[in-house]
Amino acid sequence: MPSETAFDAVIVGAGFSGLYMLHRLRQQGLTARVYEAGTGVGGTWYWNRYPGARVDIESQEYSYSFSPELDAEWVWSERYATQPELLRYLNHVADRFDLRPDIQLETRVIAAIFDEATNRWTIATDRGETLSARYCVMATGVLSVANDIAFPGAETFRGPTWRTGSWPKEGVDFTGQTVAVIGTGSSAIQSIPLIAAEADHVTVFQRTPNFSVPAHNGPIDPRVAADWAQNRARYRAEARESGFAIGMVQQFDKPALEATPEERRAAYAERWARGGFSFLGAFNDLITDRAANDTAAEFVRDRIRSIVNDPATAEKLAPKSFPIGSKRLCVDTGYYATFNRENVALVDLREEPIEAITPAGVRTSAREYPVDAIVYAIGFDAMTGALGKIDIRGRGGAALKDRWAAGPSTYLGLMIAGFPNLFIVTGPGSPSVLCNMAVAIEQHVDWISDCIAWMGHRQLGAIEATEAAQDAWVAHVNEVADTTVYPLANSWYLGANVPGKPRVFMPYIGGFPVYRDKCNEIAAKGYEGFAVTSS
Repeated sequence: MPSETAFDAVIVGAGFSGLYMLHRLRQQGLTARVYEAGTGVGGTWYWNRYPGARVDIESQEYSYSFSPELDAEWVWSERYATQPELLRYLNHVADRFDLRPDIQLETRVIAAIFDEATNRWTIATDRGETLSARYCVMATGVLSVANDIAFPGAETFRGPTWRTGSWPKEGVDFTGQTVAVIGTGSSAIQSIPLIAAEADHVTVFQRTPNFSVPAHNGPIDPRVAADWAQNRARYRAEARESGFAIGMVQQFDKPALEATPEERRAAYAERWARGGFSFLGAFNDLITDRAANDTAAEFVRDRIRSIVNDPATAEKLAPKSFPIGSKRLCVDTGYYATFNRENVALVDLREEPIEAITPAGVRTSAREYPVDAIVYAIGFDAMTGALGKIDIRGRGGAALKDRWAAGPSTYLGLMIAGFPNLFIVTGPGSPSVLCNMAVAIEQHVDWISDCIAWMGHRQLGAIEATEAAQDAWVAHVNEVADTTVYPLANSWYLGANVPGKPRVFMPYIGGFPVYRDKCNEIAAKGYEGFAVTSS
């Protein structure tokens, strides 16, 4: 590892964002160092090793596009890649582009302080290191900080407890055990079928049911792989022009309410059979019109009722309190059918909330459930959680935590007023989690790289968002969100899953192409809405 302590840029995180950011900056001849808390690269796909963990976007689309050679040489084995395969892919990328010499593992950045006299960031790590960088890039991920376990008595439980967001590398053997799974978000929906196939008994504790559609996963169809290889450039371009930046969604350009009931049922059935996020593309108004959305939601509820044998259990699993898609749609393999197993039970926490974790199990208002092990699938402090763990201070020593006390404010999700030369990859105020993250990440990294190159060519010292531009962008993000069904759910998009977190809709739902074009327009106008200072 190089010994110098001054760099052009420091990058925090070695996942999809951090790896590509390092590659781009090195291409520009800049010195950069990546700091990663884990023992390996991979980010989200390093930490999330729980049973059944896999991507919810088709493998070919959820991959880098910056290198045609990389794209051509990597062949995915499944329609939806598993966590181990995604981790192998990211390790391959790190090796192929010789990124490891500039990555320091098992090192957590704990502070980043801006020095106004030098226009540089002073970075501190948990190893006692201090270093300096002109630019600081937060590639910390949007789903990288798990929610705290806040149940009374959790520390008294005598058996093992596991968290889906920090699963042991060696895995967990549930053979012969009775298991409690607390939570029914994406990680629970993916892991419950596999845990239930192994354990003696599984009790699922559900606060809010989630909509999930089938993945219909399997080995990559050789015809699909061949078609992708021949036409990947066109498919990539088409995806970038779609709202979610996902080609497989293939949105049908017709409102649901202009179709007959029979046409709607046929369209939803075709999308259900196709699998994955394509379901939300059945009509063009499902995320903007609640009445249209209700037709899709009721179709899925009917499917749940047809899959789950016990009518009472089916109704508990059928979401009724929020529009479909307003929480991230889950993609599963056999989730609902798992509740037909004799060794699986569902506890509705709206009827009997958890009162405490006891030494022997889980106690609700109705009874105690003795278990041997507990799996916490309780979600993430999304989009801002990782940044909140770092002491980030900008001009005048202002703390980011204080600036964001009422909710995150950014310009384009890329920069923050008062925090010069600090960039965020897929931050709040960008499409981020509301589109294909691989596409969003590449667009952000390219924009940041180009901005840094622009600064260097002009020998400029610092760039930051203006308060006026930031305020206008935040207002725009909220205005667009209010034209959709997204704010109608208590989702992690709004921070509603974290007690005490301000309820602010964080991602930009105006569509990836609109956002990208806006970013390009701002750059073309000499970074309109940004304040620039000389060296």
